[in-house]
Amino acid sequence: MSMKAAATVAVTGIGGFVGRHVALLLLRRGYDVRGTVRSLARAEEIERSIRAAGGTDLAQLTFAEADLLGEGGWAEAFAGASYVMHTASPFPARLPADEAELIGPARDGTLRVLQAARSSGVRRVVLTSSVAAVIYGPGSAPFTEDDWTDPHSPLATPYYRSKTFAERAAWDYAAANGLELAVVNPGMVLGPLLGREIGTSVAVVRNLLSGGYPALPKFSVPVVDVRDVADAHLRAMTVDGAAGERFLVAGETLSLADMASILRRQCPEYAAKLPKFILPNWLAGLAAPFDAGLRLIVGELGRDSRISNEKARRVLGWQPRAAEEAVMASAESLIGAGLV
Repeated sequence: MSMKAAATVAVTGIGGFVGRHVALLLLRRGYDVRGTVRSLARAEEIERSIRAAGGTDLAQLTFAEADLLGEGGWAEAFAGASYVMHTASPFPARLPADEAELIGPARDGTLRVLQAARSSGVRRVVLTSSVAAVIYGPGSAPFTEDDWTDPHSPLATPYYRSKTFAERAAWDYAAANGLELAVVNPGMVLGPLLGREIGTSVAVVRNLLSGGYPALPKFSVPVVDVRDVADAHLRAMTVDGAAGERFLVAGETLSLADMASILRRQCPEYAAKLPKFILPNWLAGLAAPFDAGLRLIVGELGRDSRISNEKARRVLGWQPRAAEEAVMASAESLIGAGLV
């Protein structure tokens, strides 16, 4: 008989890039994990990809079917769980025609998860938000946890608005219902793949390596390794002082040109495919109506988006890897998996 009495942690969106890494770290630390998936048909592949990373034999991994867009399954998914990691979120590669398709599910799905967590008596919920809910408001770089995106800002795309509305709704619900909440706001999440699930951010590295960008817009973003995002979630779950707080987790700010030069140096065999031409802002503006990816970022070309991670370091004891390591871990995974 084992002496293990570790808690069960429910991880929503366990099939996503962040969700897989959060689950992996929890299992390695001896927590039992119950992952929510929209369809149990994916459970086997998800479990295989997480277990393949090793070090997870101490703990149980089970799955429950629940969809952010519906009530069903959430009570069962959270039954007996001490904590909930809410990493699930609709994240599109391109703007939907109707932004309500994005904002409604993000906000309502978050509230659905928090209500079920409260009904199940969980101790604390850790919500995955984004720097997108922080850096597009009246504040200026380096941004801190006190900054919030203004949903009416011209820079606020529907995705940024959806993250902002969802996080605001979560804080309001937690305050009104006495629910212990901590929020992690990662930058652009890069790092090693678990399986073949490519996040929207890792797709940027894939596009660079595969010659998908003829030129580089002047777009910079704070970068973070997915392993450090998972570490921040675990700390936000366990550190007493994290309750009721939000944490910006990212390191250096890299431009697409910075990423291309890291890849050119470290993966010389791909150098010919990497773009060299920096797209002047006026030209990017002209091209944006014809390119969905450019349309997402055209408003913030040349903008200073540096953030301060001082609070995460101080309160959580969090230490990020170098951004270059995160870029290279993505590249090596993509190449290793035959995805470029």
